[in-house]
Amino acid sequence: MATSKPRTSSFSRNLATVTSSTPGLKYGPNGTIFISSGIPDLDKILGGGFPLGSLVMVMEDAEAPHHMLLLRNFMSQGLVHKQPLLYASPSKDPKGFLGTLPTPGSSKDDKSRDHDPENENGLRIAWQYKKYFGDNQHHFDSNRDVKHEYCHDFDLRKPLEKHFISGQHIDCVSILDSPNLAALRDHFATFLAQFPRNASSISSAGRIAIQSFCAPQCTYSNMEWDMLSFIRSLRSMVRSSNAVAVVTFPPSLLSTSFSRRWQHMADTLLSVRAIPDEDKEMAKLLTGYQDMVGLLNVHKVARINTQVPVILDATTFSIKLQKRRFLVLESLNQAPIDSSSGTSYGTSASCSGSSKTGTLDF
Repeated sequence: MATSKPRTSSFSRNLATVTSSTPGLKYGPNGTIFISSGIPDLDKILGGGFPLGSLVMVMEDAEAPHHMLLLRNFMSQGLVHKQPLLYASPSKDPKGFLGTLPTPGSSKDDKSRDHDPENENGLRIAWQYKKYFGDNQHHFDSNRDVKHEYCHDFDLRKPLEKHFISGQHIDCVSILDSPNLAALRDHFATFLAQFPRNASSISSAGRIAIQSFCAPQCTYSNMEWDMLSFIRSLRSMVRSSNAVAVVTFPPSLLSTSFSRRWQHMADTLLSVRAIPDEDKEMAKLLTGYQDMVGLLNVHKVARINTQVPVILDATTFSIKLQKRRFLVLESLNQAPIDSSSGTSYGTSASCSGSSKTGTLDF
């Protein structure tokens, strides 16, 4: 008697696997693979980081270059993980910008762990037994370095070490040198060809960083339709590759309709805004206002392999510099109302206007 074959669905999802030795990548829900933005708080806000195959756009502020904070951390995180990087800038010497990238540093929590007495005793005991390992000591050290950190805390005061930016996996291009957008598109296509999306396993991921795409010094800055076509092509190329592209642009230089079109093309849309140094009204409303250097708004979060939208607890976050070194994003908190200007939280009030007796009248 012939046995019937079990019925199986004709649909099968082809999910690429990430090898254990691949740094800077991690799995998310629905088979999504993330790379880090270089900012731990931003990774938490976005649900893990930037999904592979997504286009991230950052709207600049004309008052302050806060978008460079996001771009620098994004580039440094990729270089630390030895991920190929393509950086495009309207400056004449884009390679010189690599000298301004921050280096990984230890935050307050990391320093407390480093000075833990138990850890120091463990290191001292390991040193005592080092002579017994012999030739196996190198194997022990290599196994200890297998665990890679997904996202680092970058010290904005210290430049990135030279051995991170001296490799052959960095490509810098000046937008001013490109004769037209077609040549720039071909340059990006050649770079993204290294990371095919249909690969069974992901050994590495690419990063593209474009600074101030519609800068006025570019010859195509007034060709809005051509720039929109370029962004559409870039999004299509990134979607079919294991890479992430971050593009910053000043919306004030575009017409309102084209600025909306650009924002619609983004998978993840962010914006940064400077805050005045002496805004007394905002200082009364927000706690920790003196420590803020700017605001970050999350307008859209990329969703891959699902149609369920993301509902964030907050969409506006303060940009702070912890110890003037580490970039920190925090939710905005309303300051308590002062008794001189209004009713505070600790005072009692009547519900029906009986101010003389102070009793509640329902």
